[in-house]
Amino acid sequence: MGISLEMPRMLNVLLLDADGKRVSTKYYDPKMTSLEKQLAYEKMVFSKTRANNARGDAEMALFGEHLVCYKFAADLHFYVTACDEENELIIAMVLNAFFDAVSLLLRGVVEKRTALENLDLVMLTIDELVDGGIIMETDPNVIANRVSMRGAEGEGAPPLAEQTLSQALNMAKEQITRNLLR
Repeated sequence: MGISLEMPRMLNVLLLDADGKRVSTKYYDPKMTSLEKQLAYEKMVFSKTRANNARGDAEMALFGEHLVCYKFAADLHFYVTACDEENELIIAMVLNAFFDAVSLLLRGVVEKRTALENLDLVMLTIDELVDGGIIMETDPNVIANRVSMRGAEGEGAPPLAEQTLSQALNMAKEQITRNLLR
């Protein structure tokens, strides 16, 4: 029996509303290419988890060959799915990074309306978190900084959660100007 050196792989990252409808999703499972399969999967996962009160720590559930880690906040349901042989702690770490980065970017107002108003940030968060099923980053501060167009070290700027709107806009303007002048 040998030791596997494969990277943990995620099958999907889902953000659903309180009715189980899509807010933002990303699938990495080659078996889930059709919209019908994706919607059926989302409906199944939502119907089996909605009765749980996963508002504190992340919860785990096994659905067939899928291990689903999930957490709820207000009217949003965060999900990360992997194969059942993946490490539960790693899957929970990915889910918590997703939740915490979105929370930072939405300035603590983790609800459907705010997520939809900032859907670009939510989608970029998923892209910074997982790419092609491979975990890219699990530090929510690094993810939030990258999504908000700042370096991973923050380049001396205050953390995103502590910035005012005008500071954030000025920083974005400076970043665009620097990129245009290169």
